[in-house]
Amino acid sequence: MAARVWPVFVVYVLAFVAIIAFTIVAAVALRGLYPDLAEAELFSGLHGLLAGGVASSVALGVTVLSVSRPLDATRLRLRPGRETGRDLVAIVVGTLTLGQTLDSLTMLASLGQRGTMAVIRQALQGAGGSDLFAAVLVIGIMAGAAEEVFFRGYMQTRLREAWGPVQAIGVTALAFALLHLEWLHALLALLLALWLGFVTERMRSALPSVAAHVINNTVFTVLTATLGSVTAFGPNVALAVGGAAIFAVCVAFLARRAGPVGP
Repeated sequence: MAARVWPVFVVYVLAFVAIIAFTIVAAVALRGLYPDLAEAELFSGLHGLLAGGVASSVALGVTVLSVSRPLDATRLRLRPGRETGRDLVAIVVGTLTLGQTLDSLTMLASLGQRGTMAVIRQALQGAGGSDLFAAVLVIGIMAGAAEEVFFRGYMQTRLREAWGPVQAIGVTALAFALLHLEWLHALLALLLALWLGFVTERMRSALPSVAAHVINNTVFTVLTATLGSVTAFGPNVALAVGGAAIFAVCVAFLARRAGPVGP
C-alpha cells in the first residue's frame, strides 16, 4: 500500500509556522541586543540576516526532530548511498556552477540589485573577522544543512515512498521555493532544489546534497564578503556560458554513472 502524503504537507505547514515564530523571537532578541540601531539597519544588515538564518534553521531542525521519532538516519537518507569520490566532485562542481550561472543570469537580466538576494549581498559585503565567521557558520553550514535535512532528507524521502522520483523531486523543490517568498529568490531556489533532488535520488542519499548545499552557501558567503559581486556584462556572459557548460557535463556524468533511479 502506498504511503499517505498528506501528513508530509501538514509537517511542511508546521515548519512554516515554526519559522515565523522563531523569526519573531529572533527579531525581539535582536532589538534587545541593539536598541540604538535604526530599524532598517538592524533588520536589513548582517545582524538581521544572521538572526533570520538561525531562526529558520532551528525551526526546520526542531520540526524534523519532532516528527521523526525515533530519529532514524536511514529513514531520512542521512547515511552514505552509492556515491563515489568522483560523484561527489561532480555534485559539488555542478552545484557551484549552477549557482554561478544563475547569479550571472540575474545580473545580465538587470535583476541582481533587486529583491532578497540584493539585500543578502549588501549585508555580506565587507564582512570580515568574527562577522564573516558567523556568516559562514549560519548561512553556509546551519542553513544549508537544515534545509537539506528537512526538504531532501524528510520531505522528498516521504513523498518518494508514495510517488515516483520526478513527482517527489518536483513537489519538494516547489515547496522549498515557496518558503523563500520573494519571486526571484524563489525561482533561484526552485532550480537549485531540482538539481539537489536529482542528486538525492541518484545517490540514494541526502548526504551529498547536504555537503553540496553547505559548500555552495559557504563559497557564496566568503566570495561576496571578500570580493563582492560580479556586475560587469562581459565577465557575467563568460561565467554564465562556462558555468552552464560545466553544469551540463556534471548532469550527464551523474546520469550515466549512477544508473537508473531507484526507490
